[in-house]
Amino acid sequence: MKYISIVFCGFVFIALQGQSVSEAPIVNEGEGSYVQLIIRGATLINSTGAPPVGPVDIVIEHNIIKQIQPVGYPGVAIDSARRPQLKTGGREIDAHGSYVLPGFIDMHGHIGGSWQGVGGEYVFKLWMAHGITTIRDPSCGNGLDWVLRHKELSQENKITAPRILAYTVFGQGEMDPISTPQQARNWVRSNAANGADGIKFFGLPPDLFAAALDENKKLGLRSACHHAQIEVARWNVLHSARAGLTSMEHWYGLPEALFTDRSIQDYPLDYNYLNEQDRFSEAGRLWQQAAPPYSEHWNKVMDELIALDFTIDPTFNIYEASRDLHRARRAEWHEEYTMPSLWRFYQPSKISHGSYWHFWGTEEEVNWKENYRLWMTFINEYKNRGGRVTAGSDAGFIFQLYGFAFIRELELLREAGFHPLEVIRAATLSGAEALGMEDEIGSIEVGKKADLIIIDENPLANLKVLYGTGAIKLTEDNRVIRAGGVKYTVKDGVVYDAKKLLEDVRTMVAESKKEGDFKITQPGMKQ
Repeated sequence: MKYISIVFCGFVFIALQGQSVSEAPIVNEGEGSYVQLIIRGATLINSTGAPPVGPVDIVIEHNIIKQIQPVGYPGVAIDSARRPQLKTGGREIDAHGSYVLPGFIDMHGHIGGSWQGVGGEYVFKLWMAHGITTIRDPSCGNGLDWVLRHKELSQENKITAPRILAYTVFGQGEMDPISTPQQARNWVRSNAANGADGIKFFGLPPDLFAAALDENKKLGLRSACHHAQIEVARWNVLHSARAGLTSMEHWYGLPEALFTDRSIQDYPLDYNYLNEQDRFSEAGRLWQQAAPPYSEHWNKVMDELIALDFTIDPTFNIYEASRDLHRARRAEWHEEYTMPSLWRFYQPSKISHGSYWHFWGTEEEVNWKENYRLWMTFINEYKNRGGRVTAGSDAGFIFQLYGFAFIRELELLREAGFHPLEVIRAATLSGAEALGMEDEIGSIEVGKKADLIIIDENPLANLKVLYGTGAIKLTEDNRVIRAGGVKYTVKDGVVYDAKKLLEDVRTMVAESKKEGDFKITQPGMKQ
């Protein structure tokens, strides 16, 4: 076994290569792929900018979309003569009155970890239950070998899991610090040879960062960066984009690029970066120190990033507790779907990342609300001018649960000003473009892989129907029901019962609670 030092979200964690993280079991839960699968009579909500179209029949052969055939008009009986014929050995899904979307792409999907006490099956099923068919793991926190093994099993559809792209943390696997540009280039070449799909950076000295990005580009790999405050004063988002970084995560590094009257964040003189409340409290004041929206410098930075084809993956959801702690803590899905070990990880702590609730109060939340207003203004305008914005969750921290957090990210993109069709594009095709996979996934088009979502409610009218728990709805006969929840997730032409996957998770959590006699409580209350 080999110890490795990983800079993770601005902290140094000691991870154990080959650590005891539970594997996803080899199963045969999905059905297919089929010689032919026809989804009949659905309304198609695609990611190409097209408005909804229906009814259509979608023909899939094994894992490839072969035909998308309009078969009639709303409110008019369908002429069966116009419909594609089912081949022997094929399957039909009656989707009349339902909606079909491309499979979602979570651009920031950590696959659990031993520090949270959750493993592969739990995380994967939560993602798949919410229609997430592709994830980018931005750190390979369970070790590159573990992630690549599950990537291969997912490609072979031997496990119930999304498609996985493995982005290692820069320096992962090295016993000694990387201190020269040549060492940085050597590590990048080794990382590619080991099978990684890309690199996740947290900030480096400029000469190392420039060398690593240059070498990574030469190898044809992509990259992401959380511009940690330790290095951002001398290397912000503009430096990264100019050097060839593919995408920025979160928002650190962007306000710093927008500074006009300072070069360093206005830290209090008793600030300590390793104090989580210091770090997150002051981060909530950062956008207020940047150039104001639509000012000359603000426009200049935005225009340059767009010209560089730079991708922003904002992960709005992961910071939402900062502006409304009560809402994030009491999300209704925690009771039945959050593992006890994960719940404990979320609680106030001086050592757990993202557990910065030392004494979080009104002043912090007010600052963060303004932070969001300014941040969202930039992101929405970036999209309006043609910049690429993707959807990522960073779940597993700060009261954000896998799957559910991704849907919350979609709601927050809508809050930022995205039209619902723009939200779907961010969650699908834009992510595929950022991964260099737009010819394979991200939209429902002939020749692409059969990754799709089938749902009985219209998500454009109410994104909440995409939550596994659905949306509360009053029926015509005055009954309160839960409407929505993904019905089927199709990945590589294999059909999964999304509600069954979510029920599996609920059972896992219930069993774990029995073992530990656990219940969710308020901080400071006895269990």
